[in-house]
Amino acid sequence: MQTDIKKTAVEAFRSLETPALLLDIDRLRNNASVMRKRCAELGVPLRPHLKTSKSLNVAEIATGGTFGPITVSTIKEAEYFARGGYRDIMYAVAIAEPKLAHIERIQCETEARILIVVDTIEAATMVAGRAPSFGQKFHCLIEVDCGEHRSGVPPQADQLVPIARILSDAPGVALQGVMTHAGHSYSSADRHVVEEIAEAERRAAVDAADILHRAGLDCAIVSVGSTPTVLLARHLEGVTEVRCGIYLFWDLAQLSRNVCRQDDIAVSVLASVISHNRANMSVIIDAGALALSKDLGANANLPDVNYGYVCDPVSLERLGALSLDVVHQEHGTIAVPSTDWFDRLPIGGLVRVLPNHACLTCAAYDEYRLVVNGELAGTWPKISGW
Repeated sequence: MQTDIKKTAVEAFRSLETPALLLDIDRLRNNASVMRKRCAELGVPLRPHLKTSKSLNVAEIATGGTFGPITVSTIKEAEYFARGGYRDIMYAVAIAEPKLAHIERIQCETEARILIVVDTIEAATMVAGRAPSFGQKFHCLIEVDCGEHRSGVPPQADQLVPIARILSDAPGVALQGVMTHAGHSYSSADRHVVEEIAEAERRAAVDAADILHRAGLDCAIVSVGSTPTVLLARHLEGVTEVRCGIYLFWDLAQLSRNVCRQDDIAVSVLASVISHNRANMSVIIDAGALALSKDLGANANLPDVNYGYVCDPVSLERLGALSLDVVHQEHGTIAVPSTDWFDRLPIGGLVRVLPNHACLTCAAYDEYRLVVNGELAGTWPKISGW
């Protein structure tokens, strides 16, 4: 009976053009539920980050159908979700001047509030100078550096207060608060290290908010978050919301850091076997760098990952110790240890590859092929680009 079910499922998968992005709905729903429960335990609202999914259908699951606050990383995402009914959207990348007109148009046409981010006096001055020429108010957060050293200002009065005063004093601008992101939490698989990073993240944001309050400035929002730090934070006293997103899909980079289980990973890429290279003992599939990305982030802790685990197309169980070893633009090479793999993975056969970095992998596709109990169950649209 199981063999018949698997045969039927494989036949359905064969109807798809590959590479195809597959999304396991049960895993997605469970991942979303676990994070909502975690945030409830911490007593802090969740503002899901939707830069990975770029999908209204996924957003509905992430927010529990509430159309609550969300986070995005592109203006295109902000417009897409605003037109889809979301009214409280944080654009979590420092603002560039040409984007202000687009943000103003989104707010005007949808009545959404788009929170924008600044972290320099120059950017604050630019927003303050441009705001009076627009009909919509710009809602601003100041980004604080909590240790990643990518962007943001240190949580120090001489750095924060001048930026905050420029924004607070400007007509057409509303200073809403502070935000930070502990992206460096992805650098360690040690739980205790991540716990310390989570506390440093919380402390930086809370200290920044205290500085603004003492200066008589508004700071209603104190926003922190990365998936590992939300899961491992000891507490989030003083924080008003958390932002995270990879928990919805997971990937091998997160598995390698002991943040999730392999059975939690909800996205994979279906690929076809298109060639055998017996001289090189390898199987070639039609999913390469563009279909999966060239991210190798999982390999620091799981050195056998290479560009992704190669799995059964139906069960999603790893096929032996196979990985995607080499990627070219449209080709992927799987090294095989013995000739019997040429029979197990025949020309025209299918595999599913678990990705290193779901955010980069998903960005290449314009739809999800849905999987429920190992069977195809329709499609969901998504967007890409900026």
